[in-house]
Amino acid sequence: MSLFLHAYVQLLLVEPYLRRRDFKGLYERVRRCDMCSAAEEPNSLSKVCEAMDLACIWYWRQALCLQRSVALTCLLRRHGVAADLVIGAQQMPFRSHAWVEVDGRVVNDKSYVSEVFAVLDKC
Repeated sequence: MSLFLHAYVQLLLVEPYLRRRDFKGLYERVRRCDMCSAAEEPNSLSKVCEAMDLACIWYWRQALCLQRSVALTCLLRRHGVAADLVIGAQQMPFRSHAWVEVDGRVVNDKSYVSEVFAVLDKC
């Protein structure tokens, strides 16, 4: 299966959790998503991120930050990249946001997002 299809399937797998507002289940899904023991290819990170961006473009509805970040975290881990899902919030005005980091570097959002939002949790 192509990387694009894997990314699209990951978005589909996250959808039921969001519909049920089962954030605890979604969190557990990410926690259970083990990293593949296969050696990481040199371009794995960029290829997987590009595939997820493309899958989000073709997804049947708008994939918001939580769905996109959960799906990307699981997909990266399955391709041997140690990725973390990060959940953050801003006080005034109140907003929450999710993004993915690899080695402390933001990979699916603006690099300064961790300065705008206080990190609540990483998994």
